Amino acid sequence: MAVLGIDVGGTFTDAVLLANGRLTTAKVPTEARQEESVLAAARAVRAREAGEVERFTHGTTIATNALLERKGARTAFVATAGFEHLLHLRRQNRAHLYRLCADHPPPLVPLERCYGVRERLGPEGVVQALDLESLPEIDAEAVAVCLLFSFRDAAHELAVADELRRRLPNAHVGISREVAPEFREYERASTTVVDAYLGPTLSRYLGSLAALCAKEGLVEPLVMRSSGGVATLAEAAAHPAWVLVSGPAAGVVGAAQVAHRAGIENAISLDMGGTSTDVCLIEDGKVARTGERVVGGLPLRLPTVDLHTVGAGGGSLVWRDSGGALRVGAESAGADPGPACYGRGGTHPTVTDANLLLGRLPERLAGGLELDREAAERALGGFDPAEVVEIVNAEMLRALRIISVERGHDPRDFALVAFGGAGPLHACALAEELEIGKVAVPAAAGVLSALGLVASDERRDRVVSYVRPLAEVGELPGEGEADLRYAGQSFELTVALGGDLAEAFHRAHEERYGYADRSHPVELVAVRTAEVRPSPELALPPSEALEVSGPAVVELEGATCWVPPGWVGARDGGDSTLILTRL
Repeated sequence: MAVLGIDVGGTFTDAVLLANGRLTTAKVPTEARQEESVLAAARAVRAREAGEVERFTHGTTIATNALLERKGARTAFVATAGFEHLLHLRRQNRAHLYRLCADHPPPLVPLERCYGVRERLGPEGVVQALDLESLPEIDAEAVAVCLLFSFRDAAHELAVADELRRRLPNAHVGISREVAPEFREYERASTTVVDAYLGPTLSRYLGSLAALCAKEGLVEPLVMRSSGGVATLAEAAAHPAWVLVSGPAAGVVGAAQVAHRAGIENAISLDMGGTSTDVCLIEDGKVARTGERVVGGLPLRLPTVDLHTVGAGGGSLVWRDSGGALRVGAESAGADPGPACYGRGGTHPTVTDANLLLGRLPERLAGGLELDREAAERALGGFDPAEVVEIVNAEMLRALRIISVERGHDPRDFALVAFGGAGPLHACALAEELEIGKVAVPAAAGVLSALGLVASDERRDRVVSYVRPLAEVGELPGEGEADLRYAGQSFELTVALGGDLAEAFHRAHEERYGYADRSHPVELVAVRTAEVRPSPELALPPSEALEVSGPAVVELEGATCWVPPGWVGARDGGDSTLILTRL
């Protein structure tokens, strides 16, 4: 069976083709039209010549870019009459606790396109009947509908959506019950608006991609979901918010696979590409997931891989602020022109230029790209390359501490799985700072996100809201997770279903907060389950055996590993992962 994975990043598009026991990889520059990059990557690994591709999985940044750049559809918002200001009131808190002048990012929908419809549902049923005549005329490309208590009864939302589709047959209409059927009105409304806002943009992209794949003779791709599984094009087009962190999620899936094959159950993934770095915790072989995250300052109440992202990549620009302090990121040189050492006209100094001058990169990268040392020297000018690397390492260390130390995990109990084009260059230094004793670097480190796409399960997540005492709830599913809290608390803890759920919550509360009150009633907020269809079993070809002692440069598929003094590494012939340890 031939399987293909293509991940579109901000700088490069990576492809992995596994066919007839042979692994083929490629990196191509990311074009403005991502679908063209996808086809170029498929051609680079000769997907058509490999025979019939039975499974093609794709990770995209289209939705992420459209949201961050505010280039989505002209969207309207429909709420219960009297709640039209919901997106603007938010939670009536500050954007930043200690910066009184900091502003929240503006809502995706301006107030003049926020509308109310007369209706009211309460916990016990209909309080005010739905009046569709009260729904005003709306002119928009997309409409988000979020009515009170629709997570328990969606009848009014469905009726409003039917009326809007009748009036606006070409508009994308989304309802909160389908996107995020959970309590907390603002978070549910925000998620529904993001989903509608991205709908037309992602639908156009996926339609164009499907047409190009059909023309190229490729099977229709599956799309990586933010939760770490894959979905069909139709599912992704219907709910774009589900694929908002598509590519980075694939990297974590790949890292978990690498860790498992290496016999590592507790790991931290470090994915450093050209534009950003993503980190995630993998505990007991399971990828950490969360029910909510913030993207571009907007809350999203959806199951996602629990990533933390910082603007630190190989292409991150080096500069000095008004006080003369050295800074790295968050802007990047991108694929065009790229770092100065690429010789494509770039003149701004980057992290890659610094690594080249420190002797941590070969003269020629994978794909035959010759690095221009003189151009790197001109670009860096008065910057000290070692100081540049220290600054970018400090940024990544903050991210690693957030997902480990700040959440009660000792990083010394974990291994670091380093990948991405630049991750293995910095991994050992980061591990030293965190006192991590083991670093795992896969042979296909530069394209591990694409490999994660190949190895991803089909996953469909489901959430059911309860918001009532646990003692009053009947039978629950045997597998999944439950959000629980003490009655009166504002936030929940998530524990695995099965066994004594209340006792599991007490133990989790004691571990997190240092105490538990077993006499206090426990409230069940929501139950999260997932339907998972495992991916096909994949047998990766072995890599050549390798032993290395620092200082040394190890060239990998699409990446380079720097082994500093005091570190040694070994890779046996049956595994593709280089294990680095400190002497």
